Amino acid sequence: MRNFLAFIRRFRVFLLFALLQGIALTFYFTFLSFPRSQYLTSTSAISGTIFEMKHDLTKFLDLEENNTSLQKENLDLRSRTIENLFRLDNGLVKVDDTLHKVQYKYVPGEIINSTHTKRNNFFTISVGSNQGVKRNMGVFSSNGVVGVIHFAGPKYSIVKSCLTEKLNIAVMIEVSGEHGFLQWDGKDSRRGTLTGISNDSDIVKWSKVVTRGSAGIFPEGIAVGKVEKASVVEGMPLWNVTILFSENYRTVQRVYVVKNLLKEEQDNAESHIPVDPQL
Repeated sequence: MRNFLAFIRRFRVFLLFALLQGIALTFYFTFLSFPRSQYLTSTSAISGTIFEMKHDLTKFLDLEENNTSLQKENLDLRSRTIENLFRLDNGLVKVDDTLHKVQYKYVPGEIINSTHTKRNNFFTISVGSNQGVKRNMGVFSSNGVVGVIHFAGPKYSIVKSCLTEKLNIAVMIEVSGEHGFLQWDGKDSRRGTLTGISNDSDIVKWSKVVTRGSAGIFPEGIAVGKVEKASVVEGMPLWNVTILFSENYRTVQRVYVVKNLLKEEQDNAESHIPVDPQL
């Protein structure tokens, strides 16, 4: 008690000033409307800023979970499309779709390492043989084709991206059905080349280029890019078609691995194609 009284005695001037200052400010903000409104406005602005910062932080922390949820939802929607089904009968399709069988399933993954400035570029993705991923399976994103599985480990896989030579993915110009193979010349990560199309065909600029689905690596109709220009291959009756990729391979993060449930059967059937066409 003695120490408390000594403290009061020592700082009595300051304490009296603080008390009078508090009383004065109370009367000031209570009875004068403009300062009071300014005070309330400032308080609201500060509170709003704090809440906005909190919202942005929460939204950032939830981004990973939201992306994963969206990826799963995309898979569910894609699995319901007709391109993922194999017709079991040439008759009419019933409403309940009993004449179709699921042909393609997808494994969601995330790119954890990548290159895009080399002559041959690869991605490392976060899924592997534990999830059923195998060599030569197709890989695509929500924007378009990404590449093909080159190696599958238990937990991680290496993807040979579209930015490599001799990838040769079967593609076609959607509007005309003209088909060829996707290649990359190693120059521009935004552009690829469509080869093998006869120059008898009319090439319409900005036509959509999609997967053909003939090799069983990708289902038909996955975006690849759009036709930017076409020029005649010197000395050959072919077009050299430059396409603008639909995917940006420098920023792509989330992908899907294609599992063709009928690929083994297709490969087995095609293995019986005779080398000599006369046999």
